[in-house]
Amino acid sequence: MTETTPENRFVKVKQSWLRKQSLGLLTLPVGITLFVGLWYLVTRLGNYPSFILPDPGSVFGEMKTIALNGLLWFHVKATLTEMAGGLALGLFGATLLGYILAKSPLLERLLGPYIVASQSVPAVAIAPLLIIWFGTGKVSKVLVCALVVFFPILVNTIVGIRSVDEGLKTMLRSLNASKWQTFIRLEIPAALPVLLGGLKIGVTLSVIGAVVGEFVGADRGLGYLINLAKGLFNTPLMFAALIVLTAISLSLYLAITGLEKWLLAWRT
Repeated sequence: MTETTPENRFVKVKQSWLRKQSLGLLTLPVGITLFVGLWYLVTRLGNYPSFILPDPGSVFGEMKTIALNGLLWFHVKATLTEMAGGLALGLFGATLLGYILAKSPLLERLLGPYIVASQSVPAVAIAPLLIIWFGTGKVSKVLVCALVVFFPILVNTIVGIRSVDEGLKTMLRSLNASKWQTFIRLEIPAALPVLLGGLKIGVTLSVIGAVVGEFVGADRGLGYLINLAKGLFNTPLMFAALIVLTAISLSLYLAITGLEKWLLAWRT
């Protein structure tokens, strides 16, 4: 019988992890290939006109055209800028307020109903007001994006900070740890899984926020491009913009997932 040593266990864990990663990397392209194949069959069998349901070839041909003439990058850059600004603003505000509310149950009882009530108003209804107040520039889109990502990150911050083990807090107090040391060495590491879960939701919602703002009033961005394609009855262009938006959202989600695995490697 082979002796089980720490080195052998480490090798087995590493091999198991590599197999899981390989399967995960294969799942995505296989799923995309099956989806495109099904899409192609539906368009061929249904014989739909291009303005109703274009085939994959015409969509990717349109995407190639706007990529080569620089139009795609022009609109992608605008949307990414709005998303980055909105996500940064929403993340900072939600994390700060969430930490304060997690530490003060009284303040949470006072502000909680108003925060929850604010979420009953859809972003598409608030966006026109922000356009009127701040104009059609980037500021209004950043604010719409920040509002969309704010609530889930806020809730996850509160849950994460409150999930920290009280026994560990007591131990740190007995060691005369300062509040800053407790925050850095205990609260952040302990709450990090929940915080990163909120961030994964936030990055995907930031795409929605940016597009909603561009739908209401903009002269650039992928949301504007979709609106333009709708007015021109250019459905392949609309599909191309939607595919790019999906790719951006999926890439951001996978990036945060990778960051989560790296930051939480100590848990394994």
